[in-house]
Amino acid sequence: MTARIFKPSRNAMQSGEAQTRQWRLEFDPADARFIEPLMGWTGSRDTSGQVRLSFETGEEAIAFAEKHAIPYAVEAPRPHRLRYRTYADNFSYHRLV
Repeated sequence: MTARIFKPSRNAMQSGEAQTRQWRLEFDPADARFIEPLMGWTGSRDTSGQVRLSFETGEEAIAFAEKHAIPYAVEAPRPHRLRYRTYADNFSYHRLV
């Protein structure tokens, strides 16, 4: 049961950076999911997949994993590139279609 430590990316449906500043520790699924025959819902016998822990820094998340002897993998966040544009750029002669 390995854990993944990462900084979540922005949701495609939002333009702000809400819930992207904290680091998150999530466990990888240990068992495959199955379809429950009566209702057809997807189920799993692995309850650790429901655990999501948030930390202020990546070092805190790593320290927590090491303290509790949890194997982990750290995913470094990709740098966020800001593109400053103005409304007039939409009507520029050199605009790429």
